[in-house]
Amino acid sequence: MRHDGRPHDYDGHSYHFCSAGCRSKFAADPDKYLGEKLPAEAMPEGTKYTCPMHPEVITDDPDALCPKCGMALDPMGIPAVKEGPNKELVDFSRRFWGGLILTLPVIILEMGGIYIPGYGSTLIPGFHGFISERLSETLQFLLSTPVIFWAAAPLFVRGWNSIRTMNFNMWTLISIGTGIAYTYSLVGFFAPESFPDLVKTDSGLVPVYFEAASVIIVLVLLGQVMELRAREKTGGAIRALLDLAPKFAIRVYDDGSDEEVPVDQIVAGDKVRVRPGEKIPVDGLIVEGHSIIDESMLTGESVPVEKLVDDKVTGGTLNGTGSFIMQTEKVGADTVLSQIVAMVAEAQRSRAPIQKYADMIAGWFVPVILSIAVITFIVWFYFGPEPALANGIISAVAVLIIACPCAVGLATPMSIMVSTGRGATSGVLIKNAEALELFAKVDVLIVDKTGTLTVGKPVLTDIIPFNGFADQEILSMAASLERGSEHPLAAAIVGAAKEQKVEFLQTDDFKAITGKGVEAVIKGKPVALGNNAMMDFLGLSTDDSNHQANNMRAEGKTVMFFAIGGKLAGLIAVADPIKETTNEALDALHKEGLRIIMATGDNATTAQAVANQLNIDEFRADALPEAKAELVRELQSQGLKVAMAGDGVNDAPALALAEVGLAMGTGADVAMESAGITLIGGDLTGIVRARRLSEVTMRNIKQNLFLSFIYNGVGVPIAAGVLFPVFGILLSPIVAAAAMSLSSLSVVSNALRLRITKI
Repeated sequence: MRHDGRPHDYDGHSYHFCSAGCRSKFAADPDKYLGEKLPAEAMPEGTKYTCPMHPEVITDDPDALCPKCGMALDPMGIPAVKEGPNKELVDFSRRFWGGLILTLPVIILEMGGIYIPGYGSTLIPGFHGFISERLSETLQFLLSTPVIFWAAAPLFVRGWNSIRTMNFNMWTLISIGTGIAYTYSLVGFFAPESFPDLVKTDSGLVPVYFEAASVIIVLVLLGQVMELRAREKTGGAIRALLDLAPKFAIRVYDDGSDEEVPVDQIVAGDKVRVRPGEKIPVDGLIVEGHSIIDESMLTGESVPVEKLVDDKVTGGTLNGTGSFIMQTEKVGADTVLSQIVAMVAEAQRSRAPIQKYADMIAGWFVPVILSIAVITFIVWFYFGPEPALANGIISAVAVLIIACPCAVGLATPMSIMVSTGRGATSGVLIKNAEALELFAKVDVLIVDKTGTLTVGKPVLTDIIPFNGFADQEILSMAASLERGSEHPLAAAIVGAAKEQKVEFLQTDDFKAITGKGVEAVIKGKPVALGNNAMMDFLGLSTDDSNHQANNMRAEGKTVMFFAIGGKLAGLIAVADPIKETTNEALDALHKEGLRIIMATGDNATTAQAVANQLNIDEFRADALPEAKAELVRELQSQGLKVAMAGDGVNDAPALALAEVGLAMGTGADVAMESAGITLIGGDLTGIVRARRLSEVTMRNIKQNLFLSFIYNGVGVPIAAGVLFPVFGILLSPIVAAAAMSLSSLSVVSNALRLRITKI
């Protein structure tokens, strides 16, 4: 064995190799061969960070928060590797579970010690026979304080930033509401003598609201954990695309020798050998040999394409059974696959999620509530009866507690949580709330053809016999001829023969005629299957059958000629059948008011045939990934909301760019990563269900927001004391808290109705 004298230094050690090839492999990924994996480094120096809600916010600081909404920032660019668990998700998960463990006993204690002023009894009689009211409040204080000062710390930071920058949002409501509830309880616990007897229990203690503050924090943290889990998956689509490219290539030298090297060492102009079954490493031109290439990752079409000398091949596509040498033309960031990756990354960053209803309302709600609380205190202090100061504080606190954002915060996420569960039981997986919200507003639906409208697997559709030959005879001989082929068209013929249980015959002298077809000898007779060029090669005229062949091609079928014993025996047609549910689904989507456009990498003849058969409004043929993405941009520039449905890698850029991406669950993982909604069943009836689910969910959210704010509309004036001059009624913070709880209960109950809603 020859020793390669050039060592490779890594991690403070020098390593020697038997050949240059082994050295190159080790240099590309040392950890793979050393059997250990070093911790992944942080993002490269110079990486920019942006807000997923406000892409115009860009900074160099990875720890910064968005000044507009308070969210943590995401790295821009294309992640080459998975950087490990999301630090924010780990932190929020830890705070949620810690807060939940501390809050559960607080809830139990509060349930057993709620006093109704003036009646001196508890809602759960007998509880304080085991534990005193004072001890209950003490335990609540001890348990809830870590929730406020530790678990809720990031929420209060975001709330303070929202106030400091005057960008009011949900963090403003959450921090003020929980802060007031906790502070009020703190003062009431340590200084009950500063409160009037109106709010005290028979024991002379002030009821506390540690439980309300803690529960709100835990619910908010739960929502954040769920949102962060969804956001963490956005980089999965890019990583899945990057995984399509092989890591090594076989470089061929001028003397005929070859060497396996890392792909990133390949430069334009190099010659590369591609063996059967391998992925093509980079873009280039075939200079020697031929093969059949599966380009479904690029075009989405299930039928592989024959490639000869001087034909272009694309990196990431899958070579068939042939072997060839290619000359590289585009490498690195210039390859088609790299450009698709860049398009997906850009589309993910440019698609800003819809602003939540609660955040929009909070822009005016927060200052209005604060103003009302301040005015309430001033009016009571200067014009109210004695004790004016105490009554002013109580009324102001009641205003803030009754306006606590618990119901507002629950209004949207509760509907989303219930509807996503409802969707999952109906074969509709919702990846993020934004997709569900936006789908109700979509005007145009773009659909891929292969695998979305069609089954994605060719089948035999027609055998047209000529010159006295029979169907079964043609099928038997054609299947025998194609039995050893891996081509999908051959598989369709062989599959039909097996299904019809026809006899497979002995085949001799098999030959493949490049670019034309195949021939062999069966039962002593020459047989051949192929295109018009194959028949010309055999000296057989197809003039009398071309009309029938063209008619079948107009129906979207692939037509082959079959010859037996020097005679044209018949036509064999293969097609990708329309899914059984497609027609019904498209009719339902049309009734929903959607304009439907089919975008396919197939030719115009096939596309026209499918569009006519399915009554599709428009179609775009020969559409490569960039063309599909450009179609989305074109429609969006007209002010339309666009949904894209597809199942292949070629659909990923358009899926990410559209307002709503819908992936077939039977398709590529990259498509599902790029889409906001995945249809488990893989057919368009799932889109109909997703559309209806989106509509009922948005209606439910609006109802929840109405319910959450109607309590404020009625309760805030009463809490401020408008009934006191006439009826002598002053709303206690206890009643305010009950109203707040009732509003939350109403929102939750209304959201739960989605579980039984028909979609």
